[in-house]
Parts: sequence; C-alpha cells; structure tokens
Amino acid sequence: MMFDRSLVLIRGAGDLASGIGLRLWRAGFAVAMTEIARPTTIRRSVAFSQAVVDGECSVEDVAARRADDPQQALALLARGILPVLVDPDCRCREALQPDALVDAILAKRNLGTSVTDAPIVIGVGPGFTVGLDCHAAVETMRGHSLGRVLYSGSPLPNTNVPGLIGGFAGERVLRAPADGIFSEARSIGDRVRAGDVVGWVGDAPMTATLDGVLRGLLASGVRVRKGMKAGDVDPRNDPDYCCTASDKALAIGGGVLEAILCLQNRSKAPKE
Repeated sequence: MMFDRSLVLIRGAGDLASGIGLRLWRAGFAVAMTEIARPTTIRRSVAFSQAVVDGECSVEDVAARRADDPQQALALLARGILPVLVDPDCRCREALQPDALVDAILAKRNLGTSVTDAPIVIGVGPGFTVGLDCHAAVETMRGHSLGRVLYSGSPLPNTNVPGLIGGFAGERVLRAPADGIFSEARSIGDRVRAGDVVGWVGDAPMTATLDGVLRGLLASGVRVRKGMKAGDVDPRNDPDYCCTASDKALAIGGGVLEAILCLQNRSKAPKE
C-alpha cells in the first residue's frame, strides 16, 4: 500500500455515498469509490460520481478523479486525490484489499455485498442484516433514527415516501414522464416555479411540481423509465444548498464513521 492510512472502499458514489466519503476523508481515512459506467445521480453537483463523467470533480473541498484500475487508484490516493473506479461489481476490492467496505449503493436491497468482502463491512440503508451480510448497518430513514448505527438487526424498510424538506415530501421529487432518453431544459441551481419545464423525455415535458431551487437533475443522455426519479426541487429556495452535502448525507456519513471506528476498536481489544 502506498499510504499510511486505513483504506475504506465505498460502493456507490451518489450524493449520499459522497457525504460518507467526505466524512471519512476528513477524518483521515483513505477513501476509494466505485460507480456504474453511466451514473444516474440526481444531485450531481455534490456527488463524486461526476468524476466518471467528467474525468474529475470536487465535492466541497475534496478532489476526485476517475481511476482506470486499482493501481491508478492507489497512485491517486498517494497524491491526496480520491479515486472513483467504474466497477459496479466491486471487483477492485480483491486488489485493493480495503480495511473496510461500505455498501452505499442505496438500492434498497443487497446487490452482492458479502460479510467476507473486507475485515469490516457496513451496509447503508434497507436490504442489509447485521451478521448475515454486514458487520454493522446505518439507518437512512429521515427522522429520529437517521444515521444511527445498528450492531444487530436491519435498517427500516423503504417506504417510497421522500423525507420532509421545507414542509414538502413527495411533491419535491420530479419523475420522468415517459420511457426514453432524458434531456435537460434547466440547470441545477436554477430557481423554478411550479409548472416550469425542467426536462424532456422525447416530446414529454417534465415540469417542476412546486416553487424553489432545482437542487438535482439527471444529466442529458441518461435512459429513463416512466416514473423514475429524475429531479429534485428544494422549497427552501437557497441555491447554496446545491453546492454542499446535505444534512442527511452527513448524518449517514457520521454513522458510518462511528461504525468503522467502533469495529476497529473491538478488533484491537484484548481477548479475555
């Protein structure tokens, strides 16, 4: 290994996974992330998945770059750059040998992570059971338990109801109006009013559902299915929120940080 820090490999590089990455990076961990070849991230301005698209990106004060293989990922880490690999099956873990693996794909189900993938395996959100496929899990449901670490059991099941932001829940989520290829009509950070066209799928418009700031929007060229989440309007109407990790992302990141430190300390504790 080319650096003197514990390495955490994160599956997924969307906005919530990126909040985890930020917290771990700032706490002194080396962090590498994996993503699919064509990311479907909504909050692209605060997601390391954008490095897959543009070759490099920054989230707040942390710079990331796309890595073509594990060796390049290690070289980037040695230079203080967070690597993002196109590796949906997370095969790079065999070469990287991470100290901890975090599944933050947020697929609402386990897409292949095993408790044997690393010395410490953390499952984020629904679909994981401690002791079965992870050593600890972190709650992602907004409310009293957001960010709480579970050392037994499973996170709450998905309700398909977005959490409240500015007094709105499901109303703030924009969904693709048809199957096809998405095209942007507005940009993240724009102020919009209910009824404004913010994107298209063929001839079908996707309109804002309420007044606010367009906090998230799929990139042009992404293939969508009707009803798929494709945008997010923030009724708090502050464009600065588009440039920083959300409260939810940071809360989950804090939970992952706790879980890793707790499990590392347990492994170092003398056996009775």
